[in-house]
Amino acid sequence: MKKKTAFVCQECGYDSAKWFGKCPGCGRWNTMVEEIVAAESPNLPKSLASNQKPVPIDEVETEDLPRFSTGSSELDRVLGGGVIPGSLVLIVGDPGVGKSSLTLKISSNVSKILNKKVLYVTGEESSRQVRMRANRLDALAKDLFVVSETNLATIETHAMNLKPELLIIDSIQTIFKPEIESAPGSVSQIRECAAELLRLSKIHGIATFVIGHVTKDGSLAGPRVLEHIVDTVLYFEGERNGEFRVLRAIKNRFGATSELGLFEMRDVGLIDVPDASKLFLSDRELDTGTVIFPTVEGTRPLLVEIQSLVAKTAYVPPRRTSDSVDIKRIQLLLAVLEKRMHLPLGSCDIYVKSAGGIRIDEPAADLALCVAIASSFANRLVRSKTIVFGEVGLSGEVRAVSQAEIRVAEARKLGFERVVLPAKNARQISARDIELLPVETISDALKTSMPRGESV
Repeated sequence: MKKKTAFVCQECGYDSAKWFGKCPGCGRWNTMVEEIVAAESPNLPKSLASNQKPVPIDEVETEDLPRFSTGSSELDRVLGGGVIPGSLVLIVGDPGVGKSSLTLKISSNVSKILNKKVLYVTGEESSRQVRMRANRLDALAKDLFVVSETNLATIETHAMNLKPELLIIDSIQTIFKPEIESAPGSVSQIRECAAELLRLSKIHGIATFVIGHVTKDGSLAGPRVLEHIVDTVLYFEGERNGEFRVLRAIKNRFGATSELGLFEMRDVGLIDVPDASKLFLSDRELDTGTVIFPTVEGTRPLLVEIQSLVAKTAYVPPRRTSDSVDIKRIQLLLAVLEKRMHLPLGSCDIYVKSAGGIRIDEPAADLALCVAIASSFANRLVRSKTIVFGEVGLSGEVRAVSQAEIRVAEARKLGFERVVLPAKNARQISARDIELLPVETISDALKTSMPRGESV
């Protein structure tokens, strides 16, 4: 009997009976690969909800979902308060960012602290290599079981025999289903293995963490449907050789997606950073082009040092570079500064970054970015112990932003004395032990934050 094949895009999962040079689904070139399509089996598991009947929504029973802690307050924060039994969590990040170290550490915590059984399945390393890492991380525990396996059927057998409360799969790209003849890591294998792990988790109430790889552009390797299958998607950010790691929830069916977890990489693995603002602030006196901005990630305020360098250049066009802020936002703010403040920035190279590598993408950073760029251009210092925030409009007005009171409270807690903020926000805040400097335009903000006589 002739085997049925299809051409499947290795980026988005689009399938077709014929080959395309350019994928019709995602537009990528040379991503269509021929794969063998598994024949439908009459013994496929039935839908988990096939025996349920439609009921009015106000008659559906509700109860608080039971959660258990991972032993990491930062990870618990991102997950929404802890791990839900029967949930499927996908952790994605660059190689060497700390995915395996984090999952091994939380496996040890769950086993040691909660006395729960944990099964750690490694498809990329041997059990001995995992043991060596566990020695370094002090992650040895009695009820933490390790197995080196890539066959999904064998993994399911181990899970049924052991009945763990937590299952770790490291990584989904190495797991294969014997019924599918495609290679491990292919779109068909990843999609089917993820669906089978979801079924296993839901039916038996096993919380499952799955580690995934990323492509060279930082997106999830494999089909996009993988993100739709799982309950939660966590992205690890941070330079491989950097000191800090940021964990963000891109999708979370059991909590908010705006929370952020911070970790510090040490020789004993990833350590929680509960008070990150102090780490991201410099101990030295701030130089020109430097502004302190209070960002809010979910419910967590962070004071971040924004740095800007403006330098004359003979090259055309001049450079605009940033690894922490969207370059399109910077270009928009530069246009506002040139048009409204008459700053001749068109002949200057401009570099912007945030200390610690924290990515800033909220409109509240507009005013701080403008002040930092103007400070570097004019070679004038921003007032000491001052934070700046606010959204900047195209006409140069400063608009109010959300969660202003939380930002001011964080600045006051860390000893700052002044806040340059939108006038509308200032009228809504009752400040104590800190001076509010309300502004309505970008011109007011520059005069207030950089008074004359502060040049260097």
